[in-house]
Parts: sequence; C-alpha cells; structure tokens
Amino acid sequence: MGAQNDKIQIKQLLGKLMAGHSKWANIQHRKGRQDAKRGKIFTKLIKEITVSARMSGGDPNFNPRLRAAIAAAKDENMPAENITRAVKRGTGELEGVNYEEIRYEGYGINGAAIIVDCLTDNKNRAVADVRHAFSKNGGNLGTDGCVAFMFKHCGSIFFAPGSNEEEIMEKAIDLGAEDVEINEDGSIEVITPPNDFLTIKEAFEKENLKFEMAELTMKADNEVELSGDEGAKMQKILDVLDDLDDVQEVYTNAVIEN
Repeated sequence: MGAQNDKIQIKQLLGKLMAGHSKWANIQHRKGRQDAKRGKIFTKLIKEITVSARMSGGDPNFNPRLRAAIAAAKDENMPAENITRAVKRGTGELEGVNYEEIRYEGYGINGAAIIVDCLTDNKNRAVADVRHAFSKNGGNLGTDGCVAFMFKHCGSIFFAPGSNEEEIMEKAIDLGAEDVEINEDGSIEVITPPNDFLTIKEAFEKENLKFEMAELTMKADNEVELSGDEGAKMQKILDVLDDLDDVQEVYTNAVIEN
C-alpha cells in the first residue's frame, strides 16, 4: 500500500493538468510546417552543426550541443557527408560562412511573449527582417531580456494522445526527467534537463515508446491561450518569423486554440 501511495504522490507531483486542449494541435501545426519545408530544415540544421562545432570543437562526445544537432540531422535523414562537411566548416578544416548567434525578443497579440533565435551572416538584415515581421503583423520587437525570463531552457519530448501514460510516466521518473505534463487533449510532454535530453530521448527510443517530437527548447513558465481571430493573428506572426532565412527557432508562451 505504501509503494502504491508513493507512486500516486510521484504521479501527482509530476503530472500537471495543463490549461487548454490544443497543445497537440499546436504541435501538429509545427510538424506540418516542418515537413513542408524539408529543404529549409536541412539548411537550419547545417548552420546549427557548423556553429556548434566552431564554438566547442568537432567531437560530439565532448560537445553536447553538437551531439544534439547531429542527432536532429540524422532524425531528418540528412546524408552523413553533409553532416561531416558542416562539422569541418565549423572547425575550420573547410572554408565556410561565419554565422553569428543573435536572440531577439518581442510581443505578439495581447502581449504574448516571443523569442526569436537567429544564426546569420548579416546582423543588419536579420534585425530588419525580424522587426518588419513583428510590426507588419501586429506585434512589437522588444529589448534584450524583456521576455526571456519567462522561459526556461530544457528538453521536451512530446507523445501523442492515446500513448501509454503510466509507462511513459514511470520511465520518465526512472530516467530523471524534471517533469511530466498531462494535457487536457491527452498528449503527454516529458520535460528534461538540457544536458540529459539526448540520453532520455534515446532511452525512450530503445523502449519503443514512440514520441511525435523531441527537441531542446525554451519552455514558457506560464502559458496564455489565444483563440479565434486573435489566435489566427498570433499564428501568422509565428509563421512569418519562422519563414525568415536567418531564423533558427521561434518560441512563445501562447497556446493557440483552433
């Protein structure tokens, strides 16, 4: 009986019933856009591999960021020679473009927070494009630090509605996940420390626990729901930002109700 109570307490501690029933729909929207932009996904991954190798060396065993980028590239079936060339461009063994990391922060509809991470070879172009995307679509580009404090850097592993909740919960606990969130739509999100993300992701794969999306992300501490016309306008801002060539990732605290 004690063990059962412990399990219940752990489940209550880890399992948060999130507001909103459109988390899964938001994930599906992102996946659909990624599938439609396979070429651009390759470009983003090559840039991430190159910058990761430049910053901390070309050995993924001693460079967690590079290891994560290579794993993401393999998940997208990127040819091995493309990955190798990107690493060599980063380490200087091959000539390549020098990309700069820049983070922009701003506000969308009803003040919803947005973070935009860029890798660019032209800072002036990047900031002009990002500012235009915000202002033309009802948002505002903010100052450094204006919304980043509302997010935490972590790993996110997303399971579809209908997945085995108890099995995922127990495995997540065993692997040292930070949190498990059970959403109203039945989807499940496992939150991991950034440095443990790949280990936990690979452990789920070995157990044949199929997830829909796994990524290092900036996760909002508190979410805001937008629906109807406001939701559509917010989605437009996010999509326009994501379509910019210099943009790597777009994060928001908005959950859009469809």
